[in-house]
Amino acid sequence: MSSDTMPAPCAIAPQDKRRQAQRVGEYLIRHHGKRNFYSVQQVRDANQRNRIDIDVACWSHALFNTHADFDKLHAATGEACDYVAMKAEMLQSVATGDASDWFDFDLSWLQFPDLDISLFDFLD
Repeated sequence: MSSDTMPAPCAIAPQDKRRQAQRVGEYLIRHHGKRNFYSVQQVRDANQRNRIDIDVACWSHALFNTHADFDKLHAATGEACDYVAMKAEMLQSVATGDASDWFDFDLSWLQFPDLDISLFDFLD
């Protein structure tokens, strides 16, 4: 098997990504305040407190960790997941259909990477 970045083997439905982002995000804000990024341990704790299954916890890491932290975490576990693709999927799952209000819950404080905004063509 190649060591190239592969799609996440832990696929979950958009509504589950949305619910996970909201639950984990709310926990992180409540316990650590608004930050551009959170530590791997903080996201781990938020996942555990919210009973996020270990098989899909990486989606929280894609949204709330730095790219470098995400890559280190996955290298340590032997997984090769694509941070930008997973983060884009998480952002797409929390985007609403109303272009004037992208998120129905506030994630505006997060630092988002440069993404191909064609992902959001459905907003047109």
